[in-house]
Amino acid sequence: MSKSILITGCSTGIGLYCAKTLHKDGYKVIASVRNPEHLNQFEALGIPCILLDLADEQSIREGFDQALSLCNGKLDVLFNNGAYGQPGAVEDLPTEVLRQQFEINFFGWHTLTNLAVKHMRNRGQGRIIQNSSVLGLVALPYRGAYNASKFALEGLTDTLRMELAGTNIQISLIEPGPILSEFRKNARIAFEKHININDSYHKSEYQAQLNRLKAQTAPQKFTLGPEAVYDKLFHAINAPKAKARYYVTFPTYFMGYLKRVLSTAVLDKILLKNK
Repeated sequence: MSKSILITGCSTGIGLYCAKTLHKDGYKVIASVRNPEHLNQFEALGIPCILLDLADEQSIREGFDQALSLCNGKLDVLFNNGAYGQPGAVEDLPTEVLRQQFEINFFGWHTLTNLAVKHMRNRGQGRIIQNSSVLGLVALPYRGAYNASKFALEGLTDTLRMELAGTNIQISLIEPGPILSEFRKNARIAFEKHININDSYHKSEYQAQLNRLKAQTAPQKFTLGPEAVYDKLFHAINAPKAKARYYVTFPTYFMGYLKRVLSTAVLDKILLKNK
């Protein structure tokens, strides 16, 4: 019997690619999106898709119940993926905007994960896979809100993994570096909407950030397609013993290594050159 998998954030990018590819590979995929306008593409693909807004607890609970119904009450895997990045210097971030970042990237995931853990405890098995980021390992300037949400996710997930030791529920983190998606486009929208760019001390640096986010081609070296994430996701779903962490892209491997061997001061100098 094929495994059933709930994936959040499937409108574009990693979520869409993984939903389509898992479906093609014979898995029972339940995709989720926040925008009702994105439901139609899944109907054409033959993939069940539900509405699930990670900023709305009622929507999360209703979406999870609907997902369980679609997989006959037997959910095997939750892939938490839906997230966005809010650029801006820490001193320019309105606190409410930081709360919004955490609501979607952290608190919504926590609510959904707890629902899945309860279900999987009752079933005696399951896997929860969190799509984190290299920015959950190291911080970069002007990504403070996103850095903070991913650092928090890493800590919470590590704790959950230890608390579930001895059960048949496996917990994994996937930590991609630059991946081709609409992440930069959505980050630019959030940047221009919430940050007072013209009145900021960082105005000149912000222009470079905007140029990076507006680039039509990937501005970072070593950018990979979403299939690189899928390869790690597939292993986390199917390996008898899933890894606690899966690095994706050279920058993640490189930064993970540097964090282990360098002092904070030296690592800061390197990261500041790549802002």
